[in-house]
Amino acid sequence: MLDKFFGLFSKDIGLDLGTSNIRVYLRGRGLVMSESSVIAINTRTDQIIAIGNSALKMMGKVPSHILVISPLDHGIISDFEVTEKMLKSVFEKVHRDTFTFIPRPKVIASVPIDVTEVEQKSLEDVVLQAGAREVFLVERPMAAAIGARMPIQESIGNLIVELGGGLSEVAVISLNGIVSWKSLKIGGESLNKNIISYVREKFGILLGDHTVEELKLKIGSAYADKPQDMKIKGRDLVSGLPKEVTINDQQVREAMMPLLKTIVEAIHDTIEATPPELVADIYERGLILSGGGAQIRGLDKLIQKRINIPFIKFERINKFIFHQKIQN
Repeated sequence: MLDKFFGLFSKDIGLDLGTSNIRVYLRGRGLVMSESSVIAINTRTDQIIAIGNSALKMMGKVPSHILVISPLDHGIISDFEVTEKMLKSVFEKVHRDTFTFIPRPKVIASVPIDVTEVEQKSLEDVVLQAGAREVFLVERPMAAAIGARMPIQESIGNLIVELGGGLSEVAVISLNGIVSWKSLKIGGESLNKNIISYVREKFGILLGDHTVEELKLKIGSAYADKPQDMKIKGRDLVSGLPKEVTINDQQVREAMMPLLKTIVEAIHDTIEATPPELVADIYERGLILSGGGAQIRGLDKLIQKRINIPFIKFERINKFIFHQKIQN
């Protein structure tokens, strides 16, 4: 009864709980929060110090009694207690301009396409314990397709590729269902790890997470284009002292290419497993590339070279998701 009462003053929330980022959408307003899925906790007092981008800046720079972690791994919750604390803080932040003291929002949360029933139930429980009064789950590719306003309710082939921080998912959608799909535990974090390993072997220095992310975004690419280079600083593995080297786009591309080729092959395999009539639709309409991985320069050329299908970049889920779900 109390949940329904507080629900009158709460907001309907769309929750994209990803490995690298957490995004919150409100019906009628769209995206209201986009932060890193990182939380900093004081282990002595068990209090939250920071959440999101501010917590991310602390990573690798805190004393031993402060824990800075990301409670999700490949799109799945790995630390339920920390995730609950993070979501409680997010719900309170979203409802600061309302009159309710105990937020009880209705939540739509995206989940990986290959999530198990146990993992699905765990996510529902965590969101409910964090303060939600109702939880609806939708697969990530389906949520991205709805946000991109793809005609998924029609008998038309819709191909979407969702490239996240911990997962890459490919799906063909028709008549509100997923016809064929492929899920890989490869994402932005995997690319970062490959770059760190490459630089360690090639130059003998160890890079920090912030440095490698900046390197990937600034000169990282999937297809040869205008030559670029960047100076990076890290710790020399021999002397243990700071060291600066210059790395170019070709070297970064060489580090990322094995994983990028795996993603492209997953797209090819998904199309190969799709009925011919839907493949014809996809060839005519193209595919949509969604998620943070869509920012990698030249990825469109790499995909088109392999599968010869045009595509559109789409980097975030639209508020249209609420018209499909919450109004039911």
